[in-house]
Amino acid sequence: MSAEPPADVLVVGAGPVGLTAAHELARRGLRVRLVDAAAAPARTSRAVAVHPRTLETLDQMGTAGPLLREGRENRAFTMYAGGSRLVRLEADYATMPTRYPYTLVVEQTRTEAVLRAAVARLGVDVEWGVALTGFEQDASGVRATLRHGDGREEQFTAAWLVGCDGGHSTVRKRLGLPLVGDSRDTWMLADAPVDTDLPQDSIYWVHTGGQALMMVPYARKGHWRLLDTAPGPDGADGARERLSARLSAGLGRPVRVGEPEWTSVFTFQQRMVPRMREGRVFVAGDAAHVHSPASGQGMNTGIQEAYNLAWKLALVHRGHAAPALLDSYGEERVPVGRALLGSTRTATFLVQLKNALAAVALPVVFGVVRNVPPLRRAIQRKVLGGISGLRLTYADSSLTTGGGPEPVPMAAPVDAPVMVPRRPGVPAPGERAAMAAAAAPALAAELRDVRCTLLFVPGGHGPEADCVRTAAEAAARHGAWLSVRTVGPGPGPAPSTTPTAPCAPPCGSARAAGR
Repeated sequence: MSAEPPADVLVVGAGPVGLTAAHELARRGLRVRLVDAAAAPARTSRAVAVHPRTLETLDQMGTAGPLLREGRENRAFTMYAGGSRLVRLEADYATMPTRYPYTLVVEQTRTEAVLRAAVARLGVDVEWGVALTGFEQDASGVRATLRHGDGREEQFTAAWLVGCDGGHSTVRKRLGLPLVGDSRDTWMLADAPVDTDLPQDSIYWVHTGGQALMMVPYARKGHWRLLDTAPGPDGADGARERLSARLSAGLGRPVRVGEPEWTSVFTFQQRMVPRMREGRVFVAGDAAHVHSPASGQGMNTGIQEAYNLAWKLALVHRGHAAPALLDSYGEERVPVGRALLGSTRTATFLVQLKNALAAVALPVVFGVVRNVPPLRRAIQRKVLGGISGLRLTYADSSLTTGGGPEPVPMAAPVDAPVMVPRRPGVPAPGERAAMAAAAAPALAAELRDVRCTLLFVPGGHGPEADCVRTAAEAAARHGAWLSVRTVGPGPGPAPSTTPTAPCAPPCGSARAAGR
């Protein structure tokens, strides 16, 4: 494999995770080939929720806008049991600053269509009906065997291979990575029209006495995603009548479910790999972890880790970073997957709540929650913190340095820490850079740059002249992959982390050098 391969990266799997990886690699100038064993794009949707942290990631990719036009913003979670409304929990992101304080409800098929269009604009087309059947690697590259729909086999060489090929991942199996965990319960998903007077401004959880259902409103009027946690032996058969009866009983009002456009009965698993890389081969998304759909984390987590991997792989491939940077991918994302299994187990228990005694206890418990505002707010923020992804940090990553009150000079990729003073509304080391962008539109624009960003705080690191000189030299030497920006004071209690803020000389020289 000594000759230059015809592509820098072979991405296997053209779902949301593979499309994100391909987009970010191509946006950073790498040659990408994207293949998928399926004959065509999926026509049905497993995932329907895009959470705030993922919307921040898509914003950094430049793809959030088109997707927002396809979905419905959801800002509430309403609980019913035994025919009565227990509580309505409103979205409360006061302690988690974000430009996207809601979950976007949108079919996965539409998410994929938006990402496919974005990838195509970068010159990468999905090759459908092309399956990876095997590969081997050495220090210089990966030789993959691809089988086309007509039976033809192809030997293809790339510098790197990224497996985003789902829960039955060929890449994971060929690497011999164990999927550790267990199988769980059998649930049913259905997309159907529903005749109900419920407003389509909330996700609904409905307890019927011995089990629970969920209703998620689509942007289309009268259309819902339904989740049945106890479909019984009949499965999808008779789903319309069964769902109508159960929802009517739980909501205490007549509900008529129309003929489902799509149903899926499945036994989900809670499993993950212990590592996400072997040499020049990586796994991401469901290829690395599979779990309950209870809190809608699968696609969101996969998109976030594909983004995490892409900027690191691009820096290493182009010689701007040492290969050791790639070790931080698994170092940061395996713990996320591990925590995700724990949180989805809890969410699964709470969503299905099969205990019949719950019907008696729930009105009492949530009566207290409803009537004690501080408790309700605490629960809202706790639930949102886990589901939204906004409280996920890389504080323990080897890339995160510094933890004191003073800013730390460090180049910060867009999903990695921005090192600025630890003040309210400003990220601490290891926290989301997009937190600061919630109050600083110029920083939000900066985060869409494919380069790393060095935020320079005048007077924050010692003698100002030395800092200005260092920042200017960094911009001059590393401008191909590093953007240098000054951070100026802003109105209110928190500083404005806007890279275009006015800055008195000599700071202006560092700001000008950054672009």
